[in-house]
Amino acid sequence: MRTMFGKYNIRKLLSENYPLLSILVGITLVSISIGPFQNWDTDYELQAAAGVIKWSMPFTTFGKIINQPPLGFYVEALFLRIFGASINMGSWLITLFGLGSTVLVYLIGKELYGNPTGLAAAALFALTPWELVLSRSFLIDAQCLFLSLLCLYVGIFAIRTNAIKLAFVSGVFFAASFLTKYFAVFILIPLLLLYVYCKPKIFKIILRQLTVFIVPAFLCSLIWYQVVLHQGVLYIFHNSDFSLLNPEGVIPSYAFALTFLRNYGLGYFFVVAVVFSLFVFFFFRKESLKLYIFDLICLGTIVPIVIVNTLLGAGLNLLSPYTNAIKYDYFALPFFCLVAGSLVGKCLTLFNSRKVETKPRNRLILAFIVTSAMLLAAILIVDFLCARYLSLSKYLLFKTQMNQGSGYSFFNYTPTSPGSVQMNIQYAGFAVLLSGFSWVSRSKIRNYCRNSFKPNVRVD
Repeated sequence: MRTMFGKYNIRKLLSENYPLLSILVGITLVSISIGPFQNWDTDYELQAAAGVIKWSMPFTTFGKIINQPPLGFYVEALFLRIFGASINMGSWLITLFGLGSTVLVYLIGKELYGNPTGLAAAALFALTPWELVLSRSFLIDAQCLFLSLLCLYVGIFAIRTNAIKLAFVSGVFFAASFLTKYFAVFILIPLLLLYVYCKPKIFKIILRQLTVFIVPAFLCSLIWYQVVLHQGVLYIFHNSDFSLLNPEGVIPSYAFALTFLRNYGLGYFFVVAVVFSLFVFFFFRKESLKLYIFDLICLGTIVPIVIVNTLLGAGLNLLSPYTNAIKYDYFALPFFCLVAGSLVGKCLTLFNSRKVETKPRNRLILAFIVTSAMLLAAILIVDFLCARYLSLSKYLLFKTQMNQGSGYSFFNYTPTSPGSVQMNIQYAGFAVLLSGFSWVSRSKIRNYCRNSFKPNVRVD
């Protein structure tokens, strides 16, 4: 009898998890050839993490505390104390959080849509230029996103099972993410929408879940801002992001956030894939209403995030929301990936339903599947080219309006040279990542080929 750690079990474990493993290994190899990216913010946050090491407080200089929540800098300080205080070393901590977020995008996609969508969403998330840059920059945004996605993942099970303990654990992760960066509040949107969709009926359980979820964040904020800083909880609104205005002559367009998403964050093919996924599956919603509902939850998360960024940057003329769309809209990225990645799950659902449909309907389904495959392939190709560009570039500027020079910029002081070992490692990373898709679809391709080329035997 084979043991738990026998050769058969290890082989089976690797076989079942190879697609996700290939994504993680592949994107790690790609990350080796990219960055780290630096700017004023990364240097400023490095000073705060160094301040924790020196004075046990996130001071940029002695007595001057950084205008961000503290937890992220304590985590970074612990890592830097062990491995060395430098931008390059600290960026690898952020890369680890990026890998963790990739796993969570897969797990959340698997729970909501199914395993195929989870894998596709994880690959899209990991390869997006947006994520590649922020996961190789010493910023607290990737850390906050990881904790927020962890809050959402545990929250899904808490909502489905009405579990008080899981609601508390989800609340602890929310408290941790909120004390890392205030953008964590956006994760409450999909949690609330999912909660409404599940329609809990017992009032006592609803009240207990909400209480145990909120208490950790409230207590942690109270301790930090009232007890430690002596400023009061409302101090969280005294952030320079809500006071500094755009310079004279800069007139933000209300389309600046969409400009960033279309030209830099996602790209044209990604945006088209998201719109196509939402629009076409609305036409096929009878085949799988549940996927349609989860699309609405993702859309209901994306739209408020973009609207808030637009109102702050263009409506209130605030400098940071306008120039930092790359960070203000970052929490929408996993949900963009889930909607685009759901094309895979939708294609499988429609492919399995084609036998009971009429011929015109089957032709429409076939056109949808072919278009979806072309869009996803185009996204991967564009992301490959963008990753190569990021690794070769010394300077990056993410504009929010193409006719103006304002935006969020990065420097890369160690760009990769064409034909170098690092570039070959990058190519190998893409090959490993794509191999996971071949592995997961091998049985379907084999069965399809067998059925297609099976000889017709006539029985008299």
